Amino acid sequence: MATQQSPAAGAPGDSPAGAADRWSLVFAAGLLSFVAMLDMNVVNLALTDIADAFDVSRTTAQWAVLGYQLPLVALLLPAGRWLDQVGLRAALLFSVACFALFSALAAAAPWASWLIAARLAQGAFGAVLFVLMPVLAATAVRPELRGRAMSVPATLGPLGAVLGPVIGGVLLDHVGWRAIFLVKLPICLAAWLIAHRNAPHGGKRLRLPDRGSLGDAALIGSAIAAVLLGLTLAPDAPLWLLLALPSAPLVLFWLRRPGGRPVATVMRASGTAAVNGSVLALAAGFAANHFLLAQYLRREDGESATTTALTMLAFPLGMVVAGRFGGRLADRWGARPTAITGAAVTALGMLLLIPVDADWSSPDIALRLAIGGIGMGLNGGPVQALVMTAAPRDQLATAGSAVQLARSLGFALGPALGTAATLFATTEIGDVRAGLTLASVAAATAAALLTLHHRTTKGHKPTDRTTSTESSTSTTGTDRTIGTRA
Repeated sequence: MATQQSPAAGAPGDSPAGAADRWSLVFAAGLLSFVAMLDMNVVNLALTDIADAFDVSRTTAQWAVLGYQLPLVALLLPAGRWLDQVGLRAALLFSVACFALFSALAAAAPWASWLIAARLAQGAFGAVLFVLMPVLAATAVRPELRGRAMSVPATLGPLGAVLGPVIGGVLLDHVGWRAIFLVKLPICLAAWLIAHRNAPHGGKRLRLPDRGSLGDAALIGSAIAAVLLGLTLAPDAPLWLLLALPSAPLVLFWLRRPGGRPVATVMRASGTAAVNGSVLALAAGFAANHFLLAQYLRREDGESATTTALTMLAFPLGMVVAGRFGGRLADRWGARPTAITGAAVTALGMLLLIPVDADWSSPDIALRLAIGGIGMGLNGGPVQALVMTAAPRDQLATAGSAVQLARSLGFALGPALGTAATLFATTEIGDVRAGLTLASVAAATAAALLTLHHRTTKGHKPTDRTTSTESSTSTTGTDRTIGTRA
């Protein structure tokens, strides 16, 4: 599988030396990055309103988020294989149009099952966009300008994460939950019009994915769906956890197939299995923490959507501020110590949130969230450097895709893990505290796994200082984008 290596082979849209740079396409990639990160952060706030509107349980409403994340994770690697077989322009226009269409259908949902189905379809096209964004930016300009080009989606993506909750909170309080799906349409339309006017013609036409890609997607999707269903249904009956058992053999079978073998090979060659496990654990802890606190503030503490959004904003703000210094600290201290410190600080912020109760003010919660966000910001860049420098140079794209998969899987599993934690509590506030405890344990596990990477690579891998330095020159534009999703 060559997820993002097609540009090097002359993919449509690649700008050879002397060709005009298409900065409008770079901006389109930035718009798509913005809307994708906004979508990942805004729907959590609306789950209480969705549950009330359709008179369904919180577990059912949660699938408005999980229904998007499930295909996003399952199709991430197969989407890369498919994009290698089709034209960039055709895939971009088709995917943006369908992403917007299903967002509109979600807004128009007359019942919960319609909403979940629309979100599943939107997640499928979201997976294509996540792979397309770095390819679009990297191939729109000459190689010597790709660093600057990649900074556009790398900046607008976190901006979407920061502004998403604020925009969503205002819309929920003054317009209604359906507006959070409609607000993305003008941005999608702008990106589509820019691509339609400026993306180069020619290249391959659209075609159906090959059987291998469909098989990979079915295996990964079935494994993830089994885990998510088991975790979300477990609070009603613990025996539902047995649904998760088939996931392990499905993943093992996928790793032996053509779509999974490159991922297994690169992790064995680089010794980065523990680092990818750390990325998954930290993302799961963050997602569980974010999900549980948003529900607590809206339902139990009675806060408005706007107040909740402004409180939750502390986490991404801390992440963005600290992320600016994470790379510099890695250059001075080394990538591994900086990544471990970031994971530990994140765990501390989550640990401080466990005793949450009605006496806490919004600033009390925001301060603790900011601590966790600072840790995530310190961790994201250095942990990416560990993976990309340890990976063989001819497998950088696969290594980056594996990190993307681990992080996306963590985001999907987090809310389900938070819901499953209610098995260990008997009161509503106990449910929240149990979930926050589990989130803290996941973040602490992430720090521990990073120390295992040091032990397995000691003696034959570059030093941490070398790792962080080389990563600044060898990391591709794709990897920069991946790093922003921390």
